[in-house]
Amino acid sequence: TGLSASCTELGIAEALCEGQEQIAVALDVLPSFGFLFDIDGVLVRGKTPIPAAKTAFQKLVNSQGQFLVPVVFVTNAGDCLRQKKADQLSHILGISQDQVMMSHSPLRMFKRYHPKCVLVSGQGPLLDIAHDLGFSQPVTVEMLRAKYPLLDVVDHDRTPGVLVTVVLFGEPVRWETNLQLIIDVLLTSGYPGNPYHHENYPHIPVLACNMDLMWVAEAQSPRFGHGTFMVCLENIYKKITGKDLKYEALMGKPSELTYQYADYLIRAQAAERQWKQPIRTLYAVGDNLMTDVYGANLYNRYLEKKNSRKDNSWENELASSAATHCRSVLVCTGVYNPHTEVPLDTKESRTEMVFHGHRDFRFDPGLVEPDHVVPDVNAAVDLIFQLENFVPN
Repeated sequence: TGLSASCTELGIAEALCEGQEQIAVALDVLPSFGFLFDIDGVLVRGKTPIPAAKTAFQKLVNSQGQFLVPVVFVTNAGDCLRQKKADQLSHILGISQDQVMMSHSPLRMFKRYHPKCVLVSGQGPLLDIAHDLGFSQPVTVEMLRAKYPLLDVVDHDRTPGVLVTVVLFGEPVRWETNLQLIIDVLLTSGYPGNPYHHENYPHIPVLACNMDLMWVAEAQSPRFGHGTFMVCLENIYKKITGKDLKYEALMGKPSELTYQYADYLIRAQAAERQWKQPIRTLYAVGDNLMTDVYGANLYNRYLEKKNSRKDNSWENELASSAATHCRSVLVCTGVYNPHTEVPLDTKESRTEMVFHGHRDFRFDPGLVEPDHVVPDVNAAVDLIFQLENFVPN
């Protein structure tokens, strides 16, 4: 069948099929969808690129190397700057740091805390990360320890100022020191060294990134993740006070906030390219049922209910999404094992804790059912282009 096409000013191609009725076929030359790619297990394994990733990305860019659709790379890592993660992906494709979303990236939206004195915990270049996110007065646990070697506030000249927020970037190296000083800060309303006051409740805000209980390393057994550190902190706090530790916000997959911010970055890319077509569908491509699939499905549920939901103040800038769906696409090149049972949320089952992680996210079996399962990321791109009837120029 011969096919001839000519594009009008609106980018609509009119096609004539020989021997058949004349029909008009709208070719989506402007995208109405975006990609949210997990990194490890989808694009790379450790430092080794997955072969399908290079093939997939050849389909996502034009001859000038520009993306044909908005793309964000979403990782739960939080121990480095965005630029470092972008550099790690440069062997697959040259990308901007603005396309990389770390677990701590949504903290850019918490602007009311940026000028405040905040305690930060984790690994890596913590001060650089905090400053890059907008915080002007970050204090690390090591700095706090140096200021208060005996947790004595008699020397006021050495006081870093009242700490108004605790920011947990990731699991620290010295857990016992971090747990001790974070508890001190929480139980003294930001004045470590003062006596504990159990009536100081609710405590000062806590912002936590990356809730992964375990993570897969080169070792045979999984290693403790930041979620395990958070379990320790929560239980110590409750043992001392009898009350639950509360979080101002939890971020990192599978939290809604993470997908809200990723959605915001997708819209920002589309606006920068002056694509007028609203982004209606997000496709989250990942290899983990309990983070990638759960998070995408949870955000899809949020999108379905967003019109009846009252947004918090920190969500105002994120709430203008035109997206109506977030579809989960599971690849088989990473941790996903089709023979692994989905854990049951019962008191008798302890596997739910291992796979799901944080106490504030109730396990829902319906949220770990992917919309699509494909062999690899290249197959995912082909499938999504087909679903969207997307014909790149």
